This record gives sequence, C-alpha cells and structure tokens, in this order.
Amino acid sequence: MNRIVGVNSNSFHGYEIENAIKGISNVGFRYIELTATKGWTEHVFPNMSFQRLHSIKDELKRYNLIPFSMSGHCNLMDRERIEDFILNIKLAHFFGCKYIISSIGEAHLEDRAEASDEVVAEHIKELIPYLEEYDLILGLENHGKHATGRHMKKIVDLIDSERVVINYDTANAIFYGNVNLEEDLDSCIDKIGHIHLKDKAGAYNEWNFPAIGKGYIDFKMIFDKLEKAKNNCPISIEIEFTSKGPENIEEINQAVRDSYEYLIELGLEGF
Repeated sequence: MNRIVGVNSNSFHGYEIENAIKGISNVGFRYIELTATKGWTEHVFPNMSFQRLHSIKDELKRYNLIPFSMSGHCNLMDRERIEDFILNIKLAHFFGCKYIISSIGEAHLEDRAEASDEVVAEHIKELIPYLEEYDLILGLENHGKHATGRHMKKIVDLIDSERVVINYDTANAIFYGNVNLEEDLDSCIDKIGHIHLKDKAGAYNEWNFPAIGKGYIDFKMIFDKLEKAKNNCPISIEIEFTSKGPENIEEINQAVRDSYEYLIELGLEGF
C-alpha cells in the first residue's frame, strides 16, 4: 500500500507550528497537513504577516516536510463565512497544498447559522471556481451534525464536482455519529478523497483519541477496504488525546512515533 501519509499539525494543538514541523519530521514522516482552524489551532492563518508565513515556509523546507493539505474549517452553512474560506483556499495555495479540508459547520466555534444540505451544496458550488483557479480539492469532513459518511456522500453528490470529495475522519464517525464504522465506510468509499486517520478509545462519546493503534479502531479493515476499492487517497494522522490534553510536547512526539511504527507494521509505504 503506497500512498501519501502525513500528520495533521493539529496533533500539536497548544504548541507552535515549529514544534509540529520538527516533531513530525524527526519521526520520519515527509508530509504534513497544516492547520488553520479559527479559534482552535491557528498554526497558519490568513491574518499572519507575510514575513511570518514565509518563515513557516522556510521551516518546512528546512525539515524536508511537504505540506500536502490544510485544515481550514469554516461554517459553510453560513454565507458570511464563505469569504473567510476563500482566504483559506488562497493560503493553502501559498503553501503548495493540494487539498483543503473543512467541516460543514464550525469545527470548534459555535455555529452562527444552519442550513439544509441543499443550501450548503449551493454555497460550496460558489467555491468551485476558486478551487479550480488554485488547483485544490476540497475535502468535506464528517463532523458534528454531519457525522456520517452516508450523510456526507449525499452532500457531495448534490455538489457533483470532482473538486469536492469526502474527508473521512475515522473517529468522528464514532464520536459524533455512533456508527458501525465498517458499514458507514461502505456507504461512501467511492466519494472518499482524503482521510483523517484518528483512533478512538473509551465510550463512543468520550473525547479520547490516542495514537494510531492505541485505541479500538480496526485500521486493517479500513486499509483493506480502500485497497479493494482501488482508493489511493492521502491520509493525515490526527491525534487529539483526552479532554485533559497531552502533558507535554514529549507525549505528543511519542504518540506520533507510535503511530508511525504501527502503520509500518500494517505495511503502509510512501511516508
């Protein structure tokens, strides 16, 4: 199995982007997903100075990390947030990313507006010219009230563009949707174009997302399904620990290392 496998910088929530770059590279990964999530993890953000953005770019080059994706979550139900997301699209292009990720609602802020799937689809269609101009693919993440792959497939089908795919978060489907993961994957695997690989421990609604391989998600099953479907989408590892968060940077670095070693054991290549 040879595919892009990187680490979401959100795994280093609470620490500077430089910590994420160094930690991810030192473990052996070559790819990073940058996080630009308003009010949560603003490792990169459109309001940063040009000088600061270039210093981050230089740091990525120094550690030989390729930014292939960017989490730029905005509430796409809220017409007023569409302009913010367009800025995130431009920011992702600045860093040379191929993918930009967003949930339908806010990831960590309260939704100011809600809308039907049909209205959401129309909002997202407005973004397609920008995705084309900056050569990006938008991955819509299953999250919150839009927790399942089955629901996300409905929205992606309404949009009907090769520029818009599902970003399937393996733990969100359980945490927010309490689904049978195998059945939910089957319902949408043909529309999955990006994956947040996240493990789950504890009760389904408990904030507990350890290193890959330390929870109970059957990742072999997931990769077998992707292989059978000839789906070679990129993967971004995300570790969010418990509600208490990690004790220190060393705990994060170890979790990233544990995830790397576990995926090597599963036979993944390309990272």
